[in-house]
Amino acid sequence: MAAQTHTADQAVAKLRDALHAAGIVLPSLGADAASPYLNLVQLGRVNADTALTLADVVRRGAAR
Repeated sequence: MAAQTHTADQAVAKLRDALHAAGIVLPSLGADAASPYLNLVQLGRVNADTALTLADVVRRGAAR
């Protein structure tokens, strides 16, 4: 199976939808416009409560 290349914008949209379903908002989430050829996603900064909620969701998903 060939590797599929996604754009940063596609990744941002999918991640934003998944985070929204988990009740998490990353205010600075977006494609990194400074280096579009690298397809980087900017996750940004969040407060401690949001980081802990994100960690909990990831941990529960990893336990599956």
